[in-house]
Amino acid sequence: MKYSSVWTAFALAASVVAVPSRRTDFRIKESVAIPRRWVKRDSAPRDLHINLRFALPQSNFPLLEQLLYEVSDPSHESYGAHLSQAEVNELIAPHPESVRQVKAWLASYGLREEDMSCSPAEDWIKVKVPIGLAEEMLDTEYHMWDHPEGDSFVLATAYSLPEYLHEHVELVQPTTLFSRLRSMKTTLHFAPSGASSAAVANAPPIAVPSASNGQVDASCNSTITISCIRQLYNAANYTPLADTGNQIAVTGYMEQFASFSDLQTFFAEQVPSAVNSSFQVVSINGGQNDQSMLGSGEANLDTQFAFGLAHPIPPTFYSTGGSPPFIPDELTVNNTNEPYLEWVEFVLQHPNPPTTISTSYGDDEQSVPTSYATRVCSLFAQLGARGVTLIFSSGDSGVGDGNPDPATQECFANDGTNQTRFLPAFPASCPYVTAVGGTVQIPEVAVNFSGGGFSNIFSQPAYQSQQVENFLKTLPNGTYAGLFNASGRAYPDVSAQAVNFSIVFEGEPAGVSGTSCASPTFAGLVALLNDARLRNGMPSLGFLNPMLYALNGAGFNDITSGNNPGCGTPGFNATVGWDPVTGLGTPSFGKLKDLIGITD
Repeated sequence: MKYSSVWTAFALAASVVAVPSRRTDFRIKESVAIPRRWVKRDSAPRDLHINLRFALPQSNFPLLEQLLYEVSDPSHESYGAHLSQAEVNELIAPHPESVRQVKAWLASYGLREEDMSCSPAEDWIKVKVPIGLAEEMLDTEYHMWDHPEGDSFVLATAYSLPEYLHEHVELVQPTTLFSRLRSMKTTLHFAPSGASSAAVANAPPIAVPSASNGQVDASCNSTITISCIRQLYNAANYTPLADTGNQIAVTGYMEQFASFSDLQTFFAEQVPSAVNSSFQVVSINGGQNDQSMLGSGEANLDTQFAFGLAHPIPPTFYSTGGSPPFIPDELTVNNTNEPYLEWVEFVLQHPNPPTTISTSYGDDEQSVPTSYATRVCSLFAQLGARGVTLIFSSGDSGVGDGNPDPATQECFANDGTNQTRFLPAFPASCPYVTAVGGTVQIPEVAVNFSGGGFSNIFSQPAYQSQQVENFLKTLPNGTYAGLFNASGRAYPDVSAQAVNFSIVFEGEPAGVSGTSCASPTFAGLVALLNDARLRNGMPSLGFLNPMLYALNGAGFNDITSGNNPGCGTPGFNATVGWDPVTGLGTPSFGKLKDLIGITD
């Protein structure tokens, strides 16, 4: 063990007295303002069953965070000494008194020990109960809530707990989470005619000094392929191995299925060496990958590019179930607006999770209660401490809300004031993940939809403070005053190409754009870097950000042109150094490989 087990001191008066009556001294634990455009419908059926999750305080999370930064900092003596699953669980286990008090309270409602399922560290307790009982336990009311774009959830705008339980419970869900998960994909279109594509392909190569062999095929300025990415990001001549223990994964939500047949067509066209290879499908919460149904642009994009770039590194597609619309007459909640909990809890229980995982989904940060965002972000930190690199798309709405059309964005703070504010994205705003923005063209410029900005929930981590300060000095005094939180966690961290990716969809060539393209692209390159480390007896990179910012631009192509408009403004500008449009820039695999200690 790298540390001695220390329990955080708890002022637990309840530990020496009997458990109070379950119906006395209730006090509101959490309440939220109703987000714009959500409409309350009927009361939820009282016999409808939901899975209530109780998050118990993690006893030593500050120490876990400290160790995460130490094992992720290349200047620290513990760099790369990732924690084991058992070490992480010991650090985040709640105080036994919290477990006792919560279980005793649940038992007072007739719930037996076998009705309660716990995470390995017992920091989560889950029970399946009818709505009527949940309303009694939480002194609340559940209703059906509808969003005009089709989402429908069972939610409460506030809930309460007995006074004595407040110090033992951080949050309860599903309650106040008006989150609308969406893929970060702006467009999907079918490919142009072969004649026009051939004309571009016959043009002379584009000179790019940082690229492999100093040039990139001219066709890459109209269509991005695996070859384009490898050329542009200086990885054309690298071949990974299949047996180093390295793994790569992408996540799928909202019944987004990845087609095996489309993958084979894609491989035949772009990665011939990968033909007849496939990926493992892992089902979470009833997630499927039904091949009798049409595949999806999002899942096909993620699997084709991440796994195509990383082949033959073993790939996994996580299919997490639960998606709207809710069907009330089934008397069970099959949908969920909290899929990250389902997914990350599952992966944390795996003794050997993939070393690189890409997610191209997100939501407006303000739709996520602070308690929920903080807890989910802490789960991401646990994976990072174990040597897993988590990569998220930064969003497709510039500095605005989830609407990719800047002209129709509604950038209002969800705090009752209706003040205009830039709207950051979550989970991209979590300081324990790597957020990837988007670029376009060769030579590269920032693409105008690249999500970026500053969190209103998470404070700015020390690893990026100098680069962010340098950027803020470039803004004229008063620029966007009151529209963003300059002391918040700033994102994206890096960027990659995000426009006109050539995939196969329903057996036909199609083009996709969005930071959904950038995330699996960057993930594929990280998987190659992990391959280089593992085959040389070094540990995986794990949480990237402290290392990336310590490099201070080395190993990256600085993007200095373009902006990300939104909320009726031009947004931020890409500039020299880090910026909230393209981060530190786009990767140069060859340079990064040398910088992480691997030489040919």
